[in-house]
Amino acid sequence: MSGHSKWATTKRQKAVVDAKRGALFTKIANQIAIAARSGTDPSMNPSLAMMLEKARQANMPKANIERAIARVSDKTAAALIEETYEGYGPGGVGIIIEVATDNKNRTMPEVRNTLSKNGGRMADPGSVMFQFSRKGCIMVSEKGEETMMTVLDAGAEDVDETDDGLAILTAPSDLMKVRAALIDAGLTVTDAELKYIPTSTVALSDADSEKLDKLLDSLDDLDDVTAVHTNVE
Repeated sequence: MSGHSKWATTKRQKAVVDAKRGALFTKIANQIAIAARSGTDPSMNPSLAMMLEKARQANMPKANIERAIARVSDKTAAALIEETYEGYGPGGVGIIIEVATDNKNRTMPEVRNTLSKNGGRMADPGSVMFQFSRKGCIMVSEKGEETMMTVLDAGAEDVDETDDGLAILTAPSDLMKVRAALIDAGLTVTDAELKYIPTSTVALSDADSEKLDKLLDSLDDLDDVTAVHTNVE
């Protein structure tokens, strides 16, 4: 019986992993479909190139990628729109929630309910956004002063060393240009995307930190949510 029990547990765990992978693929596919509106050739469309790179890093099947791009010319497909919601979490933490949806009347209530059930609330437009700046964010696995100089020479606004390498900030319009320059310089780019970076941060108690983690997990579980940003310290 113990063998059967172990198999059943493994099967359930695999189902959870598969579900999370499927949800991730759905989120990325929506972002690819939106980016492809500006052109289906990634060499001429930096936003699409960035999303295709994200798909490859997630091991998204080629067929899924092709379907997402083909959605641009599919007249029967529901139109996707990008929305940004603002909210507050436990301890007054500011939250920016990016979504890609074909039905705002479904998505906004889902986001609002998720916030309210987890100690947060929706905020008026602009009341949280002013605490953030939109930046291009790149990670490279290399470290050291020489690498930092290479990064700055490539056009980065700022660079900081972390345990995993260098965290690099760029102007939003320079993200793909700087990324290409770093790759040409022989550096290993492990991530490149646009993010909302807080201009000031909020410190939380341990209890509020746990509540915030639960809230962020719940928001991430929503199919239409593509990214969540906070100003937690």
